[in-house]
Amino acid sequence: MKVTRCDNQNLRILHAIHDFLPRHQAGSEIYAFELCRTLAARHHVSVLCAEYDPSRRHGHVTWRAHQGLPVIEVVNNWVCASFEQTYRPPLVSDRIAQVLRAVQPDVVHVHNLLNLSFDLPAVARAYGVPVVATLHDYALVCPSGGQRIHRAEQYVCDVIDTGRCVRCFHDSAFYRQISFGSLATAARAPRLMRRAAAAMSRRFPGLAGRFVRAARLLPMTKQDIDERLAAARTVFEEVDLFVAPSPSIAAEFLRLGIDASKIRVSDYGFVPVLRSPKRRRHEPGGNHGPRRALRVGYVGTLVWHKGVHVLLAAVRGLPAAGYELKIFGSPDVFPEYAAELRTHAAGLPVRFMGAFDHDRVADVYAQIDVLVVPSLWLENSPLVIHEALMAGIPVVGARIGGISGLVDDGRTGLLYDPASPAELEAVLRCLIENPERLHELAGPAGTVPPVKSIAEDAREWEAAYADVLRRRAAVGHAT
Repeated sequence: MKVTRCDNQNLRILHAIHDFLPRHQAGSEIYAFELCRTLAARHHVSVLCAEYDPSRRHGHVTWRAHQGLPVIEVVNNWVCASFEQTYRPPLVSDRIAQVLRAVQPDVVHVHNLLNLSFDLPAVARAYGVPVVATLHDYALVCPSGGQRIHRAEQYVCDVIDTGRCVRCFHDSAFYRQISFGSLATAARAPRLMRRAAAAMSRRFPGLAGRFVRAARLLPMTKQDIDERLAAARTVFEEVDLFVAPSPSIAAEFLRLGIDASKIRVSDYGFVPVLRSPKRRRHEPGGNHGPRRALRVGYVGTLVWHKGVHVLLAAVRGLPAAGYELKIFGSPDVFPEYAAELRTHAAGLPVRFMGAFDHDRVADVYAQIDVLVVPSLWLENSPLVIHEALMAGIPVVGARIGGISGLVDDGRTGLLYDPASPAELEAVLRCLIENPERLHELAGPAGTVPPVKSIAEDAREWEAAYADVLRRRAAVGHAT
């Protein structure tokens, strides 16, 4: 039995997340890294993550470092004999147990169990280690990635419909990975075959998806989804504390069954972003010459549920001389979707800026006048909105999920119906025709509500770790 510590000094903290930097640079990965880096100044912090990589064998473990932070990376190529193994992969669960024995953490902080295993909290508790979790998305209850949106039917799952989940999962990238992961990591497959399968999956994802859907390699039913939801509710019981970054996601998980005594609402902490200089903003014409085009920006992952195609549909109706759209995000994460976006953008004043190192984030916001967040899923507390507001950049956001709680409509930004490209077009047209409105929305420095710093966030988490450790120690003494 592990001896529970509760002095909160020099703790061994293991953070668990579905994937990690440098290959993956979405909001939850960036937040987890900044939190870990801050905590590492006072504690021993390690990161456990997964990676889909058919060029390596399923279950392979790599111990590496990212900017001095120890990272334990487990290859999960979705080699599944049943649907249950998509969320409880036996080999990955075994590797997780080995990591816990090697690291011997005092507390485990879960960011996402996707690609890892629903068994992780139970294994940690068996070793006497308390578990806390940040609710970044809905991966616990949504088997197709955690966004609760069915792309093929363009349906936001306000209610979890397990029959619809079956159809959605068959259309997901994970179902494709099951096929190619199984092929590439077959016990007798040489490394060359694994690499060829990986290359085919990356370069021809559409062809791979059609093959997998036709093959129906992993049978699944509504009952399989029901059983996964039951397993998720077991995770709810095994985690000592959940922190929800937004009231929106907290309300959803309360409705899904988390005990209210186990959940707190506290937004992310952030590294400060410098406010963009006023002189670089969109200016009216008049005596100063012709009006400069409105610099519209999108910053984030190029993936369907982020709605970049909706933004392109909206700007298509705007005067080409009135705006320039800059899209910041890697085209390599979802190459098929990125290729579709380039096709939709043909002939428009749109520039694909590619990926960028996050330490250049201030430079990115200095290149735009307004940030558009066109998400189609029930967003939590998007990192990019916080960054834009810190940089003095107004936000045009979809009226969905946690976005509505961050954008003060008419004061720090504007909201629109996420299903209406026409409404988004009208909002952007208004900003083009009335540039002074942009200045009003940006406001002077100090008018935007303060954003919690990552240092303050780390102190909150230290208090949370101490709390669960004390409670675990009290239970141990009582028994």
